[in-house]
Amino acid sequence: MTSDSPANALGLDFGTTNTVVALADGAGGSHLIEFAGDGAAGAVFRSALCFWEEESGWNGIAHEAGPWAIAEYLQSPLDSRFIQSFKSVAASPSFERALIFNKPFRFEDLGRAFLQRLVAHAGGALNARPRRVIVGRPVEYAGARADPALARQRYDLMLEGFGVELHYVHEPLGAAHSYASRLTEPATILVADFGGGTTDFSIVRVDAAGAPRRCVPLASSGIGIAGDRFDYRIVDKLVLPLLGKGGSYRSFDKLLEIPRGYFADFADWSHLALMRNRRTLDELRRLQRAAVDHEPIGRMIALIEHEQGFPLYDAVGRLKRTLSSQDSAEFRFTGGDVDIVAEVLRADFEQWIADDLRRIEAAMDAALAKARIASDAIDRVFLTGGSSLIPAIRAMFDRRFGEDRIATGGELTSIAHGLALIGEEANPAEWAAV
Repeated sequence: MTSDSPANALGLDFGTTNTVVALADGAGGSHLIEFAGDGAAGAVFRSALCFWEEESGWNGIAHEAGPWAIAEYLQSPLDSRFIQSFKSVAASPSFERALIFNKPFRFEDLGRAFLQRLVAHAGGALNARPRRVIVGRPVEYAGARADPALARQRYDLMLEGFGVELHYVHEPLGAAHSYASRLTEPATILVADFGGGTTDFSIVRVDAAGAPRRCVPLASSGIGIAGDRFDYRIVDKLVLPLLGKGGSYRSFDKLLEIPRGYFADFADWSHLALMRNRRTLDELRRLQRAAVDHEPIGRMIALIEHEQGFPLYDAVGRLKRTLSSQDSAEFRFTGGDVDIVAEVLRADFEQWIADDLRRIEAAMDAALAKARIASDAIDRVFLTGGSSLIPAIRAMFDRRFGEDRIATGGELTSIAHGLALIGEEANPAEWAAV
């Protein structure tokens, strides 16, 4: 971005699955940045990257992002490296760098590459460096041993030079600000944000229109369970049994279970793309030779070598979306010597994610407890994020709060809208996440 003609405050919802950008209009509103060109999906920019070798590229590697990354990958899957859900490793101390064509990429390198192409596809709307950038961040980061300070450091490096001022705000607070603009009466609201990597809750008191400070945050909580975890459950039930999960291998005179870490990585979209490296594939080939049944591990190797992560992800996403509107759906995947056709009932899917939903509800209870507010004192509940459309999630809120108190809308865009509005406030630091 250039530093001339500063723009209004910018709200950046950098999501695990999708990224959305909004600019404040200086008159109490904000508008979404629309991305143009073949393959564009309006204001929703897929949080994905594709790399390929090219002499004119940086360090001999060229890249694309968003829907254009998907198009590049589909054009030449075996000659490219496709990465999605990389936000999931932002707070992970175990992630240091990804080797892409033998070149190391840190998290901030991936983030800068992503933002560079996002700006390029915005049709000039993001060329001016904004005075303030309000960045959404989860209440709790995804991953085991998540380190918020490390994530903050990586975000700072990723966003260096993107705006004059950087402020970090919990993502559900952005959605709360967006929803509050619809209200005309005072209310206590609960916002539930179901993203790709995390589910976050915020409780906010909204005063009457015209109040000096209309929104006052009362409490927040979160958990690293959301859409990607639900995808994991589908892969675990339908795919991993065909790839050797639960199988055994021989080590000298012992019969041991095939290490589960390979299957956990395979079912995690942020790790799957990184499994296509010489060390991992050599380890899998050694396991295949020692396995009691050689074929399943061979299928896993074929899926990794033939870059089948995105087609598999796409098939899982289609199943999940169909089950949000139908009682049953067909899961169909073909690729890398693996063919799967299975009829899946919504009731089965709901059983697979039942423990996850219980933990999500416990996180919501934690927010209510922090705010010292009972469920019946919540006037409105605003559900946002793609996974909020799953019927079992909606049923959980209907049961706790009643259908008449539930509001939805702008599932993918409300956070960016609200973040831009916060950027227009006199002191956006009042909303800042520590």
